[in-house]
Amino acid sequence: MKMIKFFIIGILFGIVLIKAEVVSWFRIQEMFHFQSIHMYGIIGCAVGVGVVTVALIKRFGLKSFSGEALNLEPKPFNKVGNLVGGILFGLGWALTGACPGPLYALLGAGYGAVLLPIATALLGVIAYGCLKPTLPH
Repeated sequence: MKMIKFFIIGILFGIVLIKAEVVSWFRIQEMFHFQSIHMYGIIGCAVGVGVVTVALIKRFGLKSFSGEALNLEPKPFNKVGNLVGGILFGLGWALTGACPGPLYALLGAGYGAVLLPIATALLGVIAYGCLKPTLPH
Protein backbone atom coordinates (compact mmCIF):
# COMPACT_ATOMS: atom_id res chain seq x y z
CA MET A 1 0.00 0.00 0.00
CA LYS A 2 3.00 2.32 0.55
CA MET A 3 3.87 2.13 -3.15
CA ILE A 4 0.45 3.25 -4.41
CA LYS A 5 1.56 6.91 -4.46
CA PHE A 6 4.39 6.04 -6.85
CA PHE A 7 2.00 4.05 -9.05
CA ILE A 8 -0.35 7.05 -9.22
CA ILE A 9 2.54 9.42 -9.98
CA GLY A 10 3.63 7.05 -12.76
CA ILE A 11 0.15 7.04 -14.28
CA LEU A 12 -0.03 10.83 -14.13
CA PHE A 13 3.43 11.11 -15.68
CA GLY A 14 2.34 8.75 -18.48
CA ILE A 15 -0.70 10.95 -19.15
CA VAL A 16 1.57 14.02 -19.35
CA LEU A 17 3.87 12.19 -21.80
CA ILE A 18 0.89 11.29 -24.02
CA LYS A 19 -0.69 14.78 -23.90
CA ALA A 20 2.64 16.53 -24.57
CA GLU A 21 3.17 14.22 -27.58
CA VAL A 22 6.54 13.16 -26.16
CA VAL A 23 5.78 9.55 -27.09
CA SER A 24 4.36 10.40 -30.52
CA TRP A 25 6.13 8.43 -33.22
CA PHE A 26 5.68 11.38 -35.60
CA ARG A 27 7.28 13.83 -33.14
CA ILE A 28 10.23 11.49 -32.63
CA GLN A 29 10.70 11.07 -36.39
CA GLU A 30 10.56 14.88 -36.76
CA MET A 31 13.35 15.07 -34.20
CA PHE A 32 15.54 12.51 -35.98
CA HIS A 33 14.97 14.32 -39.30
CA PHE A 34 15.70 17.72 -37.68
CA GLN A 35 12.28 19.02 -38.81
CA SER A 36 10.99 20.32 -35.46
CA ILE A 37 12.34 21.70 -32.20
CA HIS A 38 9.49 20.18 -30.13
CA MET A 39 11.42 17.17 -28.77
CA TYR A 40 14.71 19.06 -28.44
CA GLY A 41 12.90 21.67 -26.34
CA ILE A 42 11.40 19.00 -24.07
CA ILE A 43 14.72 17.18 -23.72
CA GLY A 44 16.51 20.49 -23.06
CA CYS A 45 13.98 21.40 -20.36
CA ALA A 46 14.41 17.96 -18.76
CA VAL A 47 18.20 18.40 -18.72
CA GLY A 48 17.81 21.88 -17.20
CA VAL A 49 15.48 20.60 -14.48
CA GLY A 50 17.92 17.77 -13.78
CA VAL A 51 20.88 20.14 -13.45
CA VAL A 52 19.01 22.44 -11.07
CA THR A 53 17.67 19.50 -9.03
CA VAL A 54 21.13 17.91 -8.63
CA ALA A 55 22.59 21.28 -7.63
CA LEU A 56 19.87 21.75 -4.99
CA ILE A 57 20.36 18.21 -3.65
CA LYS A 58 24.11 18.77 -3.32
CA ARG A 59 23.80 22.27 -1.85
CA PHE A 60 21.23 21.46 0.79
CA GLY A 61 22.16 17.80 1.41
CA LEU A 62 18.63 16.63 0.67
CA LYS A 63 17.70 13.05 1.51
CA SER A 64 15.34 10.48 -0.03
CA PHE A 65 11.76 10.09 1.18
CA SER A 66 12.95 7.28 3.45
CA GLY A 67 15.66 9.50 4.97
CA GLU A 68 18.65 7.93 3.20
CA ALA A 69 21.49 10.07 1.88
CA LEU A 70 21.43 10.46 -1.92
CA ASN A 71 24.65 9.21 -3.53
CA LEU A 72 25.37 11.53 -6.46
CA GLU A 73 28.93 10.45 -7.16
CA PRO A 74 29.83 10.47 -10.87
CA LYS A 75 30.17 7.09 -12.56
CA PRO A 76 33.35 6.27 -14.46
CA PHE A 77 33.27 6.93 -18.20
CA ASN A 78 33.89 3.91 -20.43
CA LYS A 79 34.45 4.85 -24.08
CA VAL A 80 33.65 1.46 -25.61
CA GLY A 81 30.72 0.63 -23.33
CA ASN A 82 29.15 4.07 -23.63
CA LEU A 83 29.62 4.16 -27.40
CA VAL A 84 28.16 0.69 -28.02
CA GLY A 85 25.37 1.21 -25.50
CA GLY A 86 24.50 4.61 -26.97
CA ILE A 87 24.40 3.21 -30.50
CA LEU A 88 22.16 0.31 -29.46
CA PHE A 89 19.88 2.64 -27.49
CA GLY A 90 19.67 5.11 -30.40
CA LEU A 91 18.95 2.37 -32.94
CA GLY A 92 16.22 0.94 -30.75
CA TRP A 93 14.74 4.39 -30.25
CA ALA A 94 14.82 5.14 -33.98
CA LEU A 95 13.31 1.76 -34.93
CA THR A 96 10.51 1.72 -32.38
CA GLY A 97 9.89 5.45 -32.14
CA ALA A 98 10.14 5.38 -28.35
CA CYS A 99 12.75 4.97 -25.66
CA PRO A 100 12.07 2.22 -23.09
CA GLY A 101 10.24 4.24 -20.40
CA PRO A 102 7.50 5.73 -22.60
CA LEU A 103 6.74 2.30 -24.06
CA TYR A 104 4.65 1.67 -20.97
CA ALA A 105 2.81 4.98 -21.45
CA LEU A 106 2.03 3.91 -25.02
CA LEU A 107 0.80 0.54 -23.77
CA GLY A 108 -1.42 2.32 -21.26
CA ALA A 109 -2.78 4.50 -24.08
CA GLY A 110 -3.88 1.35 -25.89
CA TYR A 111 -1.10 0.86 -28.44
CA GLY A 112 -0.72 -2.91 -28.26
CA ALA A 113 1.99 -2.90 -30.93
CA VAL A 114 4.48 -1.80 -28.27
CA LEU A 115 4.33 -5.24 -26.66
CA LEU A 116 7.06 -6.44 -29.06
CA PRO A 117 9.48 -3.59 -28.23
CA ILE A 118 8.75 -4.09 -24.50
CA ALA A 119 9.50 -7.81 -24.84
CA THR A 120 12.74 -7.17 -26.76
CA ALA A 121 13.80 -4.49 -24.25
CA LEU A 122 13.28 -7.00 -21.44
CA LEU A 123 15.28 -9.59 -23.40
CA GLY A 124 18.06 -7.01 -23.75
CA VAL A 125 18.08 -6.47 -19.98
CA ILE A 126 18.27 -10.22 -19.41
CA ALA A 127 21.08 -10.55 -21.98
CA TYR A 128 23.00 -7.74 -20.30
CA GLY A 129 22.55 -9.40 -16.91
CA CYS A 130 23.95 -12.65 -18.28
CA LEU A 131 26.84 -11.01 -20.16
CA LYS A 132 27.72 -8.37 -17.55
CA PRO A 133 30.71 -10.25 -16.10
CA THR A 134 32.31 -10.50 -19.56
CA LEU A 135 31.63 -6.91 -20.69
CA PRO A 136 34.10 -4.05 -20.28
CA HIS A 137 33.01 -1.78 -17.42
